[in-house]
Amino acid sequence: MLYAVSQSAGDRGSVSIYDIDAGHRLIKTIKTVPNVADVRGVAASAATGKLYVAYQDGSGTGMIYCLNLYDDTVLWSKAMNPGVDRLAISPDGGVLYVPTWEGGSADYINVADAESGNVVRQVHFSNQSHDAQYPLSGPIFQETKASDGSGHYLYLVDPRSYAVSRIGPYSGILGPYAVDSTSNYVVNNVTGLWGMQVANLGTGRIITANIPDHPLRDAGLLHGIGWTPDQTEAWQSGGWDDPHVYVWDMHNPMIPVLSERLALRSGRGSHWLTFDIKGDYGYVAPNKNSADGTEIFDARTHASIGVIGSSEDMLEIDFADGKITRTGDQYGIGRRQQMAKEP
Repeated sequence: MLYAVSQSAGDRGSVSIYDIDAGHRLIKTIKTVPNVADVRGVAASAATGKLYVAYQDGSGTGMIYCLNLYDDTVLWSKAMNPGVDRLAISPDGGVLYVPTWEGGSADYINVADAESGNVVRQVHFSNQSHDAQYPLSGPIFQETKASDGSGHYLYLVDPRSYAVSRIGPYSGILGPYAVDSTSNYVVNNVTGLWGMQVANLGTGRIITANIPDHPLRDAGLLHGIGWTPDQTEAWQSGGWDDPHVYVWDMHNPMIPVLSERLALRSGRGSHWLTFDIKGDYGYVAPNKNSADGTEIFDARTHASIGVIGSSEDMLEIDFADGKITRTGDQYGIGRRQQMAKEP
């Protein structure tokens, strides 16, 4: 099942559930909490059966709500001081890692108890913290939008000691990123770049892959990037007004080759992308808080096959015999190692 948090104005913050195996048929929509102005991220745990949505309310207060996936009830919704952004969750479902907002000045992220939502510690390193990610092989990754130079680095946080290290500098302030299944490589959107940068996390080497024949304007920040689960490709959103997704051949991660441009049926730009767990489908979200639908692509043939409601905060949740067996991720993280272990 695909759980997608709506960003449409009429039902923003609600969760729509789609049956992936039945042509993404809408099963139901769960009404959650009122007064959601901006959805900032989603995470879920198979171990605990809970889903978490970070959002800003109408007053700009950063909030998180916790949804019980077994009975669709909201267990709690509470403010997180001083703000929230795209959060991550520990593999055991016990801990939330919560950025304090890309527009904020706090120089830390919050670490919260996932059962109660209470903050248990802070991890200090830079301000304007934005996207937190916990890939399959760890550790915690974090980028920031800081303009003081620290936003040119990708941060790694040890989940046991909370020691912080970093990779960089990149050529500009970082945007979305995605880590592969063994935490050897990371693909990155970078401000000012028509293309992407890829880092070898072991050596620290960073390479640049440029998009030829790109629109003739400043790149700004291309916002959206992810590995196909088998890690043979990386997909990258175009600019806010560029109706394309760029597909990179990643058989050699440090020598990406642009292999295809996918045209979006909306004729407008995109702001996020991710994949289902098996790598059958790619989901390309429209611009932030747009009423345009999220487009579904066949991840292998690259054909556009449909549209669901507007969401960039979505992940797969699988059930068997009434129990959650696994959860996907809002990010297009690599899954090659996981896929090799599965029948």
